[in-house]
Amino acid sequence: MEVLIWAGAAISLVGMVGILYCAAQVAKAKKAGLDDAGLRAQLRGVVVMNLGALFVSVIGLMLVVLGVTFK
Repeated sequence: MEVLIWAGAAISLVGMVGILYCAAQVAKAKKAGLDDAGLRAQLRGVVVMNLGALFVSVIGLMLVVLGVTFK
């Protein structure tokens, strides 16, 4: 079950990197000085990626909890 814990931690780390990437994309879009419609269009794609990264991170944390529970 130790493998499950480490695999979950790695998957969760990948999700966290994705979330940080989304935060950097939002900061970059805000600095670009776009108008409201342009900013909304730019952030629409980031929201989808952010939800995906959050999902990956949650799946990783679930694996960690399962590994600790079965240990």
